[in-house]
Amino acid sequence: MADYILKRVLWLVPTLFVVSIVAFLVIQLPPGDFLTIYIATLEEYQEVDPAVVFALRQQYGLDRPVYVQYLKWIAGVVRGRFGMSLTYHEPVKEVIWQRLCFTVLISLASLLFIWMVALPVGIYSAVRQYSLPDYLFTLISFIGLGIPSFMLALIVMWIAYSKFGASVGGLFSAGYANAPWSWSKAKDLLKHIWVPMVVLGTGGTASLIRIMRANLLDELHKPYVVTARAKGLRESRLVTKYPVRVALNPFVSTIGWTLPQLVSGSTVVSVVLSLPTTGPVLLRALLSQDMFLAGAIVLLLSVLTVIGTLVSDVLLALLDPRVRFQ
Repeated sequence: MADYILKRVLWLVPTLFVVSIVAFLVIQLPPGDFLTIYIATLEEYQEVDPAVVFALRQQYGLDRPVYVQYLKWIAGVVRGRFGMSLTYHEPVKEVIWQRLCFTVLISLASLLFIWMVALPVGIYSAVRQYSLPDYLFTLISFIGLGIPSFMLALIVMWIAYSKFGASVGGLFSAGYANAPWSWSKAKDLLKHIWVPMVVLGTGGTASLIRIMRANLLDELHKPYVVTARAKGLRESRLVTKYPVRVALNPFVSTIGWTLPQLVSGSTVVSVVLSLPTTGPVLLRALLSQDMFLAGAIVLLLSVLTVIGTLVSDVLLALLDPRVRFQ
């Protein structure tokens, strides 16, 4: 097991290196750059001196080749410096740090919600196949898969405001938005975080319910289950000890893509719900071609994908010995 984990960790280094190159190149793909948009905006009101444009390009390092810009950027990233945001005129780390914490918090809460709901519902649907609750959960799952997250957010906001006169946008009440951290602010956060947690987790919950149900149904009819049942093993113990353990593999293996999918999928939802996450910042950075800010966020999302995949592999190896033996 230790050799397996060590090998997977060693693969992180070249993977992250390649990911950093791809993340930086993706930001460079659109034509023009930040100064192109910035100067075009200024020229709507006054003529811009070419000497000023040249000085700005030197200041931001945009006059250098792309590979030089990348090497300078990645050297700063290794030292914990992501450069200056061209849009906010602040260090990128200060712009995204608190927003990144809220993003990860919402994503982990949504992931916990997905597991807590999808696991028991999927097991129940498989054990009670073709029953009325099974049909009901199937209908709910298809509805959850079909409704986009931003549409569900709009529906929740409309119901909360029209029926209860309450606003569910943001993560804090007006009095706690800029207040220092305290127990009262933490309680206020818990009162608001359930909305983005449910909105973001609905699609993933519906998907994993179907996966869990299908995988468990495949296991329930295999010979080892029939043999255990014939020997008189209690049904509840039989289901939870053997087939459920095998059917859990898809749950564990999907952590690698579920976590970054929640983070990236929260971009439009964050705009709709006015959440202080990295989503709106990434959208603004992409529109203004702020390469340092957008590149840092894309890199962090990619790192989450790689780390999530590592966690999935390790948990899967613990759950299923066949993985590590291979």
